[in-house]
Amino acid sequence: MARRHWPALNIVLPALAWIVLLALLPWWLGLPLLLALVAVLLLLQHRLTVEHLPWCRRGLRWGLPGVLFALQRALGGDAFAWGAALLGALVGYTLLAGLEAWLDRNRRGVPLPAGMNSSTSAEWPELAMAPIGPAAEIIELQPPLWQLAVDEFADPRGNSVSFLDGTYRFADGGRIDGAGPYVGFSPTGRWLAFRTADDRRLVLWDRERNQRHYLRGWQLCGWYREQPWLIRRDDDMPLALPAVLGRDDEG
Repeated sequence: MARRHWPALNIVLPALAWIVLLALLPWWLGLPLLLALVAVLLLLQHRLTVEHLPWCRRGLRWGLPGVLFALQRALGGDAFAWGAALLGALVGYTLLAGLEAWLDRNRRGVPLPAGMNSSTSAEWPELAMAPIGPAAEIIELQPPLWQLAVDEFADPRGNSVSFLDGTYRFADGGRIDGAGPYVGFSPTGRWLAFRTADDRRLVLWDRERNQRHYLRGWQLCGWYREQPWLIRRDDDMPLALPAVLGRDDEG
């Protein structure tokens, strides 16, 4: 069990020792040490090994609180001293964030070395600027094209469809009874949409799966990727058919 926590202690204990050392030293000795680390990162960045570079960065992050504590101690430890220390922390970490972003300007998008993964090697500037959640998708619905079924009309999949006395008849012999006169096809003809003869329900027929969905109180809003999207009222947000049917996992 102790071995499992050893990697974390191997980082935390030296960091705490570094903070205590700089807090005990006069601030005018600790500050040059931090400036020396900055100079090393700026001038010798490409000469540092993969193991040494993170330690130099941690030295700046953890060393700044120690120097600021030494500063407030030198100023007397009163409210003014603590205010100066807090102001120094704000300015110092802002400059440190800019320094690390500048150091990583050429490393974004570069593959990590073998044996390293993003969770263990990524520094906090990359994590702060990383996108959160799945990529956004803009959905543009294609409005439905309703047509009045008069005698005979074209089928997007070929042949024609006839309408007589509330019945649609297809070239393959299929028929739909109790239908209203207005009909709409999806862009490729997979779906057929119409309202019942009493205008109480919207009917969506998936011709590939031979499934019909009777929806009361819904309106066809448009098509997206050959799938119907529906609304209840004009100012509602459109929903895909699986969401309306309560089957979001079908996509």
